[in-house]
Amino acid sequence: MGVNKDEISKTIIELEKSFNERFSVGDSRGYLDNYAEELSYFDPVLEDLLAGRDAVVAHIDAIYSNPHIVRSEYLNPVVHVSDSGDFALLAYNLNTYVLDDNGDEQQLRAWNATEAYRLIDSEWRIVHSNWAFAQTATGTIAS
Repeated sequence: MGVNKDEISKTIIELEKSFNERFSVGDSRGYLDNYAEELSYFDPVLEDLLAGRDAVVAHIDAIYSNPHIVRSEYLNPVVHVSDSGDFALLAYNLNTYVLDDNGDEQQLRAWNATEAYRLIDSEWRIVHSNWAFAQTATGTIAS
């Protein structure tokens, strides 16, 4: 029996959505509890890469506040699964929305997200996370 890459892809997307939905309403523990000990993390508010679960959790705990996100759009998800079925890379675009003072939805952020998951002790754990603000370049750039 071979690796069912479609099933793994579905599982990874569902996990990511569940972590993000919790994060959006004030519970960052979904992500934080899932991070592997050997984790690397890029945050758009930091210049340097964070390495290690403890460093990442400390950083997020220090800056996190409930964003009160009322809706998220998960766009263009792509999951690449290793032939062995123990590693998966998820990339997607995420748009988040909050309510303005009039109770109308307004976009809070547009993100480009990449999460690398590894199967560790029969559980999918994030081993690398890269969050970047989505933005459009005004011209063609190659560097």
